[in-house]
Amino acid sequence: MCFAVRKEVFVAEQQVPEDIEYDAYDAVAVHVLAVRADGTPLGTGRLLQGEAAEAKTGGDPSVGSLGRLAVTREARGLGVGAALVRAVEEAARARGLTAVDLHAQTHALGFYERLGYEAYGPEFPDAGIPHRAMRRAL
Repeated sequence: MCFAVRKEVFVAEQQVPEDIEYDAYDAVAVHVLAVRADGTPLGTGRLLQGEAAEAKTGGDPSVGSLGRLAVTREARGLGVGAALVRAVEEAARARGLTAVDLHAQTHALGFYERLGYEAYGPEFPDAGIPHRAMRRAL
Protein backbone atom coordinates (compact mmCIF):
# COMPACT_ATOMS: atom_id res chain seq x y z
CA MET A 1 0.00 0.00 0.00
CA CYS A 2 2.91 2.38 0.65
CA PHE A 3 4.06 1.97 -2.93
CA ALA A 4 0.55 2.57 -4.28
CA VAL A 5 0.38 5.92 -2.47
CA ARG A 6 3.83 6.89 -3.73
CA LYS A 7 2.86 5.94 -7.29
CA GLU A 8 -0.32 8.02 -7.07
CA VAL A 9 1.39 11.10 -5.62
CA PHE A 10 4.90 11.10 -7.05
CA VAL A 11 4.60 9.22 -10.35
CA ALA A 12 1.08 10.18 -11.47
CA GLU A 13 0.65 13.65 -9.94
CA GLN A 14 4.22 14.99 -9.91
CA GLN A 15 5.48 13.11 -12.97
CA VAL A 16 8.50 11.62 -11.17
CA PRO A 17 9.85 8.81 -13.38
CA GLU A 18 8.81 5.50 -11.86
CA ASP A 19 12.30 4.03 -12.30
CA ILE A 20 13.74 6.58 -9.84
CA GLU A 21 10.85 6.60 -7.36
CA TYR A 22 11.61 3.13 -6.04
CA ASP A 23 15.14 2.26 -4.95
CA ALA A 24 17.20 -0.30 -3.08
CA TYR A 25 16.66 1.63 0.17
CA ASP A 26 13.01 0.56 0.21
CA ALA A 27 14.12 -2.90 1.28
CA VAL A 28 15.88 -1.60 4.42
CA ALA A 29 13.64 1.37 5.29
CA VAL A 30 11.11 1.62 8.10
CA HIS A 31 7.86 2.40 6.29
CA VAL A 32 4.90 4.16 7.92
CA LEU A 33 1.38 4.10 6.51
CA ALA A 34 -1.76 6.05 7.40
CA VAL A 35 -5.06 4.39 6.56
CA ARG A 36 -8.74 5.25 6.89
CA ALA A 37 -10.90 3.08 9.14
CA ASP A 38 -11.93 1.06 6.07
CA GLY A 39 -8.28 0.34 5.23
CA THR A 40 -7.92 2.84 2.38
CA PRO A 41 -4.34 4.16 2.36
CA LEU A 42 -4.05 7.92 2.92
CA GLY A 43 -0.33 8.53 3.17
CA THR A 44 3.11 7.06 3.66
CA GLY A 45 6.69 7.90 4.51
CA ARG A 46 9.93 6.12 5.26
CA LEU A 47 12.90 6.32 7.61
CA LEU A 48 16.42 5.44 6.57
CA GLN A 49 19.26 4.99 9.02
CA GLY A 50 22.88 3.92 9.01
CA GLU A 51 24.52 3.41 5.65
CA ALA A 52 21.22 3.92 3.84
CA ALA A 53 20.94 7.43 5.29
CA GLU A 54 24.59 8.51 5.08
CA ALA A 55 24.38 10.24 1.71
CA LYS A 56 21.40 12.28 2.84
CA THR A 57 22.62 13.12 6.36
CA GLY A 58 26.26 13.98 5.76
CA GLY A 59 27.45 10.63 7.09
CA ASP A 60 26.31 11.12 10.68
CA PRO A 61 25.14 7.71 11.97
CA SER A 62 23.02 9.34 14.69
CA VAL A 63 20.81 11.09 12.11
CA GLY A 64 17.98 9.38 10.28
CA SER A 65 16.56 10.39 6.93
CA LEU A 66 12.83 10.94 6.45
CA GLY A 67 11.78 10.49 2.85
CA ARG A 68 9.11 9.60 0.38
CA LEU A 69 6.46 11.39 2.44
CA ALA A 70 3.30 11.31 0.33
CA VAL A 71 -0.32 12.06 1.20
CA THR A 72 -3.19 11.33 -1.18
CA ARG A 73 -5.09 14.29 -2.59
CA GLU A 74 -8.22 13.37 -0.59
CA ALA A 75 -6.30 13.35 2.71
CA ARG A 76 -4.40 16.62 2.34
CA GLY A 77 -5.18 19.21 4.98
CA LEU A 78 -6.44 16.60 7.47
CA GLY A 79 -3.24 16.29 9.53
CA VAL A 80 -2.15 13.03 7.90
CA GLY A 81 1.23 14.40 6.81
CA ALA A 82 2.04 15.72 10.28
CA ALA A 83 1.02 12.41 11.86
CA LEU A 84 3.29 10.54 9.44
CA VAL A 85 6.24 12.83 10.23
CA ARG A 86 5.70 12.28 13.95
CA ALA A 87 5.50 8.50 13.40
CA VAL A 88 8.84 8.57 11.55
CA GLU A 89 10.34 10.64 14.37
CA GLU A 90 9.11 8.12 16.94
CA ALA A 91 10.66 5.30 14.92
CA ALA A 92 13.92 7.29 14.83
CA ARG A 93 13.87 7.83 18.60
CA ALA A 94 13.18 4.15 19.19
CA ARG A 95 16.33 3.38 17.19
CA GLY A 96 18.46 5.80 19.23
CA LEU A 97 18.75 8.48 16.56
CA THR A 98 19.21 12.09 17.69
CA ALA A 99 17.93 13.98 14.66
CA VAL A 100 16.02 13.55 11.42
CA ASP A 101 17.06 15.02 8.08
CA LEU A 102 14.89 15.33 5.01
CA HIS A 103 14.93 16.79 1.53
CA ALA A 104 11.78 18.90 1.22
CA GLN A 105 10.18 20.06 -1.98
CA THR A 106 10.41 23.84 -1.69
CA HIS A 107 6.63 24.28 -1.78
CA ALA A 108 6.48 22.16 1.43
CA LEU A 109 9.08 24.11 3.44
CA GLY A 110 6.42 25.83 5.55
CA PHE A 111 4.80 22.49 6.42
CA TYR A 112 8.08 21.12 7.76
CA GLU A 113 9.00 24.39 9.49
CA ARG A 114 5.72 24.21 11.44
CA LEU A 115 6.85 20.76 12.62
CA GLY A 116 10.18 22.13 13.89
CA TYR A 117 12.47 21.49 10.90
CA GLU A 118 15.05 24.06 9.83
CA ALA A 119 16.27 24.43 6.26
CA TYR A 120 20.00 24.52 5.53
CA GLY A 121 22.15 24.62 2.44
CA PRO A 122 21.23 25.73 -1.06
CA GLU A 123 18.21 24.74 -3.12
CA PHE A 124 18.85 21.73 -5.38
CA PRO A 125 16.86 19.75 -7.95
CA ASP A 126 15.68 16.20 -7.26
CA ALA A 127 13.68 14.49 -10.00
CA GLY A 128 13.41 17.93 -11.60
CA ILE A 129 11.69 19.40 -8.51
CA PRO A 130 13.39 22.10 -6.37
CA HIS A 131 14.28 20.89 -2.86
CA ARG A 132 16.03 22.09 0.32
CA ALA A 133 17.67 20.01 3.03
CA MET A 134 16.07 20.31 6.47
CA ARG A 135 16.83 18.90 9.93
CA ARG A 136 15.13 18.58 13.31
CA ALA A 137 16.80 17.48 16.53
CA LEU A 138 14.82 14.86 18.44
